[in-house]
Amino acid sequence: MSILDEILAMKRDEVTLLHQPQTRATIRAAALDAPPVRDFSGALRRADGRVAVIAELKRRSPSKGILAPDLDPAATARNYAVGGAVALSVLTDRPYFDGSVADLQAARAATELPVLRKDFTIAEIQLFETRAIGADAALLIVAALDDPTLRDLHDAATALGLAVLVEVHDESEIERALAVGARIVGVNARSLQTFAEDLSIAEALAARIPGEVVRIAESAVRSVSDAARMAAAGFDAVLIGEALVTAPDPAALCTAMGGARVQRP
Repeated sequence: MSILDEILAMKRDEVTLLHQPQTRATIRAAALDAPPVRDFSGALRRADGRVAVIAELKRRSPSKGILAPDLDPAATARNYAVGGAVALSVLTDRPYFDGSVADLQAARAATELPVLRKDFTIAEIQLFETRAIGADAALLIVAALDDPTLRDLHDAATALGLAVLVEVHDESEIERALAVGARIVGVNARSLQTFAEDLSIAEALAARIPGEVVRIAESAVRSVSDAARMAAAGFDAVLIGEALVTAPDPAALCTAMGGARVQRP
């Protein structure tokens, strides 16, 4: 069983709990009463043509272990904003990433930046929860979903007002993402089966994503030169986690990574 399989099995257990009648009703009511979302998609193409940085709050990784055990979500989010990040990404999975809903809420309250909930979404009730906790965007991982579920979840998220980052790993997954109407596609350079990383995967796939779709490079971007490499490949944004939470000066690194100009086809 791969790490992804393990995580998805645990998510199915979590979803069962969310479907308890009282819990489900409370979540749905909170989602419908949530404040307006911030414009995640609109933030990802900078007016100056430079690559946008989505800065991630990440305490732990299944492959790397503990990264930032004492992470202060509010202070970290403010630091990222000072460094010019256009959006935040917050891990909310606890068993594998030590994340939490509280981290997301604290980070969002500390800045005016839109926030992506980084988790493993497999059911509609999780999208209601995502909206209820104040997130502005949700993640859908093509490798974790069959086509009907991917379409249903994409439609449901859109109906709730959430932006949707659809994550892919190869050309066939790009085709599946585009078939459901994805407007934001993230290419993950990390295998969800082995957790091995290869930026050349992202470079090769960027041109397969139509120009009207926002392109995000995810994983393995750890240096200014890596960010520039992704901008040169045509990515509108880079999502940075490990490099920022372990950097001595995250704001300065964030600024430097956002300096490259995007080379759009």
